[in-house]
Amino acid sequence: MVTKTRRRRDPEARRREIVEAAAELIVEVGVDALTHRKVAARACVPLGATTQYFDTLDDLRDAALGFLVREIEARVEVTRQAVEAVGVTPEGLARLITESLADARARETDRAVVTAAVHDPRVRELAKRWSDQVVEFIAPVHGLDRARAAAVFIDGILWHANLSDDPLEERLIRDGLTGILTPHSTASAASEPRTAPAASPASAPTAS
Repeated sequence: MVTKTRRRRDPEARRREIVEAAAELIVEVGVDALTHRKVAARACVPLGATTQYFDTLDDLRDAALGFLVREIEARVEVTRQAVEAVGVTPEGLARLITESLADARARETDRAVVTAAVHDPRVRELAKRWSDQVVEFIAPVHGLDRARAAAVFIDGILWHANLSDDPLEERLIRDGLTGILTPHSTASAASEPRTAPAASPASAPTAS
């Protein structure tokens, strides 16, 4: 006689599947469009499973947004390590930012979290961690004020990438960061007197 082995339930794995499904939907359709039914369908679980693990839709939203924020933080940590390897320079930062802009999933995640943060103060505190961490690894090299300005500039680059079909060129990102992090280089170049061009033989004055 063959007996069927009943599959043991893993509550933590089931909860994680639900959270990840909700996070995917937030990225795709936005936090306001999230429902228990959509999450259950995406996670391939009974509808009652979502309410079993999350009493309210707000609880499920918070868990999913927290998952997305941790995903962002993990990418920031990878970026921090990469920056340490190449140096906290405008050239190095511009190269890493350009590479990150090619990751569509990363752009969508950033957009979903920041969009939710505009309307939800709880999410706002989570979203601010990204900029705070960027400041943390730039400030020791360039100072706190310039690090904050660079973080705002990088935020703007990411929003531009979400709104435009043509992301900024690495050259423009590099030049912008150069102006923020090393403004003395552009200022000194602008203040240097221009040397008058040498007179050509044809225009040189002749002796009388």
